Amino acid sequence: MFDFFKKKGESNAEAAAPAQPQYNTAPGTEIRYHPELIEQLKADHQTLLGLYGEIQAAFDAGDYATVSDKLDAFRTGLQGHLLTENVRLYIYLDRCLAHDETNSELIRGFRREMDGIAKVAMNFLKKYEAIGVDKELAGAFAKDFATIGQVLGARIQKEEQVLYPLYMPQY
Repeated sequence: MFDFFKKKGESNAEAAAPAQPQYNTAPGTEIRYHPELIEQLKADHQTLLGLYGEIQAAFDAGDYATVSDKLDAFRTGLQGHLLTENVRLYIYLDRCLAHDETNSELIRGFRREMDGIAKVAMNFLKKYEAIGVDKELAGAFAKDFATIGQVLGARIQKEEQVLYPLYMPQY
C-alpha cells in the first residue's frame, strides 16, 4: 500500500540486500583483500591431494591411461592454484607488509621456494604426460611421484600454517 513512497526504481530485493564490505586495495595495486581467498586456496590443496591419491591408485592398478588423464587434471589444478597465489596472495602480501622487513623476507622466501617447486613439478608432469602410451615411463614414475608428493605435502602444510595467517584486510 505504501509502495508509493519508495524511490523510483528501487525494488524490494535491492532494499533488502546487505551492503558488501569494500576492502582497500594493497598499496600501489588494484588487488583487494578477498575474505574467501584462503578457504579457496585450502580447497585447492584438498583437490590436489585428492588427485594425487587418485593418481597413486591408478598407478598401483597399472591403469596408465588414467594416470595420464589424472596427471593432466593435476597440472591444470596446480597451474590455476599457482596463478591465484601469485596474483592474489603474494603481490597483496608483499605490498601490504612492505614496511615489515621480517614478514616481507618471509613472503619473498615462500615465493622463491614455490617458484622452484613449481618448475620441478611441471617438469615431472611433462616427463610423465605420455605414461598412458609409453609404459617404459612406469619404471621411474613411482620414485619421482613419491618425491613430488613429499615436497608438495610439506609445502601445503607450511603455507597453511605460516603463510596464510598473514593474509588480512588492508586498512
